[in-house]
Amino acid sequence: MITKDLIANVRRLEIRTRRIVDDLTAGAYHSVFKGRGMEFDEVREYAPGDDIRAIDWNVTARMGHPFIKRFVEERELTVMLLVDVSASGDFGSTDKRKRETATELAALLAFSAIRNDDQVGLLLFSDLEELFVKPRKGKKHALRLIRELMACQRQREKTNIGRALESMMRTIKRRAVVFIISDMLDDGFEQGLRAANKRHDVIILRITDPIELSLPNVGCVALADAESGERRLFNSRSNRRRRAVRLEAADWRLKQEKMFRETQTDLIDLRCGEDPIIPLMRFFRKREKRR
Repeated sequence: MITKDLIANVRRLEIRTRRIVDDLTAGAYHSVFKGRGMEFDEVREYAPGDDIRAIDWNVTARMGHPFIKRFVEERELTVMLLVDVSASGDFGSTDKRKRETATELAALLAFSAIRNDDQVGLLLFSDLEELFVKPRKGKKHALRLIRELMACQRQREKTNIGRALESMMRTIKRRAVVFIISDMLDDGFEQGLRAANKRHDVIILRITDPIELSLPNVGCVALADAESGERRLFNSRSNRRRRAVRLEAADWRLKQEKMFRETQTDLIDLRCGEDPIIPLMRFFRKREKRR
């Protein structure tokens, strides 16, 4: 349901992200995502110095003298935002929950795509497809995507990244830049990620809350898994237990990062409560050097 408060929140987010979008589109986004390649434009008569590999032999035979094919860069991109709306995104120990961080990142990427005259679509997922919005161009469309994300009332609590990738692959046939915005608290999606990255350019934006990496000493606390509902009493005064949790989290992340490398999937790590422009610009600069 669209309310005045929802519209006002979307507008505030647009204003807040405008500066960052300007920074991203001031060369960085454009230079990294150049389009799908070259497309045919026209034929013209051969001129000395032209590459003979571009000769159009069919036209040359008909006209009796050489003509070459002329190509131009195909600029238009399809950008897909796959945003995790599962229950773990409701967690947050800073001024922003993971869900709010994901929304801001989606806004940045959507407005950057629109500013670059690309079309952008949205797939919201839990352990099923919660919402799909077909890729289109224009500011009004970008605002609709953010509105849908802010207003989403999920049907399910758990996460299934593999199913989200399968759903995207069935729908998006042409090559796209696919941003997965999630805390990535899931497993068993390696095969789907590998398949998706062969057809598309998949980039993962992994959102982490600081407490998930290192628990503070706050005494005995009751911890609950947002997706399974499992509860556990934890004594955070114990240095040994806090260290065990920290090492377990680090080991899990390293194993996941190894999978990303093996599937040749790019990863951007982001922290709740931190400015996203720094890791995004760092990624774009690194990506540009690889071109």
